[in-house]
Amino acid sequence: MKPRELVDWFGLREAAPELVLAQFAELHRQVPLLYALLAVNSLAVAYTHHGFAPFWMTVLVPSALVAASLVRLGVWIVRRHKVWDATAARAELRKTHLLAALLSIGYVSWALSLNSYGGPDEHAHVAIFIAITVIGCILCLTNLPQAALSVTVVVTTPYLIYYLWTGNLVFKAVGLNMLLVTAVMIQVMLNNFAGFRQLVTSKGITERLSRDNLRMAHTDALTGLPNRRSFFDGLNERFDEAVKSASPLALGVIDLDHFKPVNDTYGHVVGDRLLEAVAERLREVSGPNLLMARLGGDEFAFLVDCDTGEALDLARRTCALMAEPFRIDNLTLVIGASCGIASLTEGVVDPHAMFDRADYVLYTSKASNRGGVTVYSADHETKIMSAKALEATLRAADLDAEMHLSLQPIVNGRHGTVAAVEALARWTSPILGNVPPDSFIAVAERSGLMHDLTLVLLKKALGIAARLPGEIKLSFNLSAHDITSPPTMLAIVAMVQRSGVDATRLIFEVTETAVIRDFNAAEHSIRLLRSLGCHVALDDFGTGYSSLSHLHRLPIDRVKIDRSFMPGCNSETGRNLLRSVRALCTSMEIVCIAEGVETDSQVSILRQLGYEFFQGYHYARPMPFEALEEWLAAREAAAETRLASGPTRAQTAAAWPDCAGSTERQSEA
Repeated sequence: MKPRELVDWFGLREAAPELVLAQFAELHRQVPLLYALLAVNSLAVAYTHHGFAPFWMTVLVPSALVAASLVRLGVWIVRRHKVWDATAARAELRKTHLLAALLSIGYVSWALSLNSYGGPDEHAHVAIFIAITVIGCILCLTNLPQAALSVTVVVTTPYLIYYLWTGNLVFKAVGLNMLLVTAVMIQVMLNNFAGFRQLVTSKGITERLSRDNLRMAHTDALTGLPNRRSFFDGLNERFDEAVKSASPLALGVIDLDHFKPVNDTYGHVVGDRLLEAVAERLREVSGPNLLMARLGGDEFAFLVDCDTGEALDLARRTCALMAEPFRIDNLTLVIGASCGIASLTEGVVDPHAMFDRADYVLYTSKASNRGGVTVYSADHETKIMSAKALEATLRAADLDAEMHLSLQPIVNGRHGTVAAVEALARWTSPILGNVPPDSFIAVAERSGLMHDLTLVLLKKALGIAARLPGEIKLSFNLSAHDITSPPTMLAIVAMVQRSGVDATRLIFEVTETAVIRDFNAAEHSIRLLRSLGCHVALDDFGTGYSSLSHLHRLPIDRVKIDRSFMPGCNSETGRNLLRSVRALCTSMEIVCIAEGVETDSQVSILRQLGYEFFQGYHYARPMPFEALEEWLAAREAAAETRLASGPTRAQTAAAWPDCAGSTERQSEA
């Protein structure tokens, strides 16, 4: 070891903080024993020399040394429960080192001075005292080898010189023997300390790894935010504290709007970078005792100790941040976010119920207040109870007996003929009566009943298709669950093939909302249906996200313009929009259908804009199959009366193009 390194070692400059703390902790148990040993042995030596040596040497000097030792013993005992940091502990170890050396000088000087008095027995007692002192110091200061070496050198050097200098062969032998024993003990001490240091280092590494693993287990790897586990741990803890102290607590669940289309369009790398950017913005949101976490995918949540009003302000700031454009490389992405909030109120019995409330109103927010914030209220509680009752009734329902279909015509406005009918699900429950479709379809999707419900309704629809005139197609709606569920799609294909119905007479309608849930799965399902010969219509066109992208990538051959566009017929802007959509569909050889047509003026304007196919109350409301048969017969009779030369039923097939050009285009793609 170089001189500089030796100085640094003795000065404890290079010792790692965890090693210093471990040394200090061990010395708290051993140093008091050392001071007790010195005090007892020095009193014994003073006693045996009393009467031989002067009073000051047998009373005053040992009293001072014992007092100093007892003071240090008391200091170590009193502060044994104090919490020390590495810097303070290092300073105390240096002080201990210095004081140990100074006390050693005092003790050895006093003991060797006593050798001038007394006889052989007293001299032997002094030799034993010094030997025990050295051994005791080495043993008790093993975990501070710097001090042990200093004490050994301070005590052993004068001791050895003194006894070798005397002419007594016995004392020379004792001195040399003591030197040998001391050297061996020093080596043993250094070996033990090396093992101690390695143990402390390994323990420190293990603890750091454990802390890192714990942190990683509670941290989202992509965003660096707390993860789902961390969030629910915090929720459980803070929920209990809030209940005990009757303090406010609010929970918000945030879901990004339009993130999936970005991920599907630009790939997962861009999607991941977008999530990282989202996390950076979420960190900008500040609040007292705020926990912001990523629950998974594009869903985030926050927990904050405040009332509903403050939580609402925080959520609005968060949604406003998410609505600002994100810049990822050379892309400008706009997504937005919706949020649901629940507070700790009397009706909340556990933290999971509180989370379920926030999650429920998030679903409500995305359905009717996208980009906004919805706070859980008593009205939502009533709706949840109704939804639970509806789900229980739906689970117990005889689907085949209680479910039926109403049919609404799709009319060719140019020829006045019926091109297709849309099958609309209806549920008449013996318990609840007539249940609105949007209610039971949503419950079926959330409760996992959609698969069975779809197959029951499709079986009925195929039965109706077999009874319809051959030139009229049947349109059937698929839910978001259906279009993204491989088992459901395989069951649909098998049912169509077994039915004997010509697949080219079937149209399956999917919404853009269903498509963007899982674009790749939806695309695969649509291509599967097209391979059978079925037609596919994109329903509610214009209400989803990135419609042009979907039209280009999906093998669809029909588009149904959402009914929300119909009131726009009365404005120039609305007409321009409808004209643009029609031109787009024409350029892509896609049949365009206007839904929600209710007045003669709307039909007139739409026909002027180039629209040919219409569906709405202007022509007919949804009706049972028997009523549809009567409606078709009456319509045909009226048409024959008005136009003796009008198209016959056999001629109406040309009124509804099969879009061969569209099929060819999609096959080439």
